[in-house]
Amino acid sequence: MLTDQQPVLLLASHEPDLLRSAEAALRATGARVEIALSAEDALARMAAPAPLSPVLDLALLDPRLPGMPFAQLLAAARTEAGNPHFPIVLFSDTATPEWTDRLAEGVIDDLVPPGSGPDFLRLRVDRAMRWFRHKRELEQLRETVALSIETDPLTGVHNRAALLSALFRETDRAQRMNTPLSAILLDIDDFGHWNSRLGTETCDRLLVETVGRVTRLLRTYDLFGRAGKDEFLAGLPGCSAVNAVLLAERIRAEVFSQPFHAAGHAVRLSACFGVATSGGRSPVIVLREAEEALRLAKEDGPESIRYAGDELGTTPRPVTFLSPTSGEDLLAW
Repeated sequence: MLTDQQPVLLLASHEPDLLRSAEAALRATGARVEIALSAEDALARMAAPAPLSPVLDLALLDPRLPGMPFAQLLAAARTEAGNPHFPIVLFSDTATPEWTDRLAEGVIDDLVPPGSGPDFLRLRVDRAMRWFRHKRELEQLRETVALSIETDPLTGVHNRAALLSALFRETDRAQRMNTPLSAILLDIDDFGHWNSRLGTETCDRLLVETVGRVTRLLRTYDLFGRAGKDEFLAGLPGCSAVNAVLLAERIRAEVFSQPFHAAGHAVRLSACFGVATSGGRSPVIVLREAEEALRLAKEDGPESIRYAGDELGTTPRPVTFLSPTSGEDLLAW
């Protein structure tokens, strides 16, 4: 068989001769064979949670099982069992149109004649398990590729394209539900200086730590990602302009009030913030407004916050950035 561990196979049938011959052939491979005598028994085993029962490596099912209709059993196996991570092989003398359709849909993985000899049965079971494993690996590879397309490889958060796509979806939702949607664009002050002074590898660690600190302040359904080299964007569903500015102030105070540690140094970082609200408009427009607000904040100086509107005015800069009693020898720009 395929794995160094003992495979666990389910053999479900009510035919004594079939059970006897198939069980003997499968046990000869060193597999553990579990028997089910009805459709209900087979479903209960396939749907059993992993902590209570060993994970199945394959299920061999006889369509003549007594109990619930067999089509219902197959449908339930792929739903109640949570789309199980094992192949399903049927005993069938002919490839009927029904079974051909189920094969094409991925509901079942192979057909084996009930009267197959032991060598042929073992060969088909082995092939089904190999094919299923290769299919799962391909699916996982596709998921990995899809994830890499949407995430920033350094920090693991959304990249700019994925952020915009998510913001478009949130804008549609905000329009339907007539709820607010805000965005915060933050840029670490003079990060190019730190790249020159500490090197790229150290600064990469600083960016990762910044992301970790910011995400701890966000809600689970907030959007967050890397919008540029040292720029990050937060999309805030249901958040008004006032609350978005308050969150920017909280990030300024809590994320950047403590020193960052990298390469044996305690580093003082700060950031500027541009805040904008959607009002149902395109995320591209909102992002442009946040970028303009960020530009004005940078003109005001480090640690500044600007809102892309007149009603909130400008926000005061913090009186102190780091506690003078921190006791650390800080690198500062």
